[in-house]
Amino acid sequence: MNNNDILIRLRYALDIKDADMIEIFKLGGLVVTREELRVLLTKQNAEEELPRDAVCDNRTVEIFLNGLIIYKRGQPPVKSTEAPKQNFLITSQSNVNNVLLKKVKIALALTSEELLDILRLAGVYASDSELSAILRKEGHRNYKECGDRYARNFLKGLAIHYRE
Repeated sequence: MNNNDILIRLRYALDIKDADMIEIFKLGGLVVTREELRVLLTKQNAEEELPRDAVCDNRTVEIFLNGLIIYKRGQPPVKSTEAPKQNFLITSQSNVNNVLLKKVKIALALTSEELLDILRLAGVYASDSELSAILRKEGHRNYKECGDRYARNFLKGLAIHYRE
C-alpha cells in the first residue's frame, strides 16, 4: 500500500471533504492547493506510473497525520518560551503503517480496545500484545513492523465504523 492509498482511504473512512483536507495539511504545516490535493489523491494503477509530483512522500503523509491530530484534538498547549515542534516519526517506508496507526489512534482518541474492535470489523483478530508491539517506538525490543494487511484492514474497519 503506497502513501497515496493511505490518504485516499483515510479520507474516505473519515469522510473528509476537500476543504477540510486542505485545512488539515495547513495545520500540519504544508500549504496545499486544491489542484495539488487532487494530484495527491490520484489512485495509481499497477500498469501505469504516476508523474513524479503525484507520488505522496513520507513527509507529506506525516504532515497530514500531524494536521489531523490538531484538527480533531486542537492545538497542544505550548509554553511561551518554546516554539511549537513537529514530531516526525517516519524514518523509512517500513514504519509508515506503524506511525499511521499511532497517529490516527491519537487523533480520534481511540483506546487500544477500540482499535482492536475496529480491526475486528474488518475481519482481523489481533491480540492485545500484538497491537502493543505495533504501537511501540521503533527500536524497542518488542517493536513489530505493521504490515500492509493490518494497515489496510484498519482503514477498512475505520470506514465501516465511521460511515455506517
